[in-house]
Amino acid sequence: MTAQEEQQGPTREQSGRDWISRQQIPISNGSKTYKGFVAGVFSGIAKLSVGHPFDTIKVRLQTSQNSQFRGPLECVLQTVRNEGLRGLYKGATPPLVGWMFMDSLMLGSLNFYRRMLRENVFLPKASPYMSTIYDSTKSAKPRTHVLPTIGHAIAGVMAGWTVSFIAAPVEHVKARLQVQYAADKAKRVYSGPIDCTKKILNRHGIRGLYHGLSATMLFRTFFFFWWGSYDIFTRALTNNTTLSTPAINFWAGGLSAQVFWMTSYPSDVIKQRIMTDPLQDRKFKRWVDAARAVGQERGYRGYWRGFLPCILRAFPANAMALVAFEGVMRALP
Repeated sequence: MTAQEEQQGPTREQSGRDWISRQQIPISNGSKTYKGFVAGVFSGIAKLSVGHPFDTIKVRLQTSQNSQFRGPLECVLQTVRNEGLRGLYKGATPPLVGWMFMDSLMLGSLNFYRRMLRENVFLPKASPYMSTIYDSTKSAKPRTHVLPTIGHAIAGVMAGWTVSFIAAPVEHVKARLQVQYAADKAKRVYSGPIDCTKKILNRHGIRGLYHGLSATMLFRTFFFFWWGSYDIFTRALTNNTTLSTPAINFWAGGLSAQVFWMTSYPSDVIKQRIMTDPLQDRKFKRWVDAARAVGQERGYRGYWRGFLPCILRAFPANAMALVAFEGVMRALP
């Protein structure tokens, strides 16, 4: 590159290569795996610190009777008045611990499925003619195959199903802790996440702990929209702005999280109803039973009850998690 080219800044070809590099999640190298795991811990802490109070209010609105809370604000005020600020962080330990493993598995499986789809589905069969492309000067350049948006979306679904096997028990325990309203710990059914897990295992076994797995997998099928829209936002911001890579990740991550929740929220309401259903005397034998119950009790609005705290949480929680992740990744040797 000449001195004049350096002064002019990156070329369009360089910007394209930068965007392509952002589509990869490099985890095959051992040090990269280590850094990603450590950074994921800080990502989970940031996500929990910002987002968990919103999640507690969301779950309580989703699972309570209409007469208990008239809206999100009343739910917040009653929770703080009766249980203190700590009440907003009920059930925080399971997701904090779980997210360390969930983020690691999510990123690892996402990278694997992207590579698998790119190489086996979307990559054209190699041939001498197709292996290179030529510019106007007839100089050969290696052909770069970028996974299309639909490939990112499908990989997101597959990664969502994979991580569901960790997410289901974590979210099950979290949900049961979040709907304990007693301020006095002695009156609560579960004293904490370990006690809750032990009691579920002792009384209902592994199947009881994984209660709601199918609902969790259905909910994470909507990762199709999350990772598909993330790719779309990343392309648009890369091609039409001068934002730095962390800034692009911040905005693309926050906006795609909004898209995900706008498409998946009704399935989350049904999932929470299933997970908080009594295990001994279950009201909902099937997913469709819970879906019908929500509609019969509250009409179409029931499928969106608690949406406001959820959508308010989505952008800052996911954006800050990504800022923490990227910052730690840059800081680690």
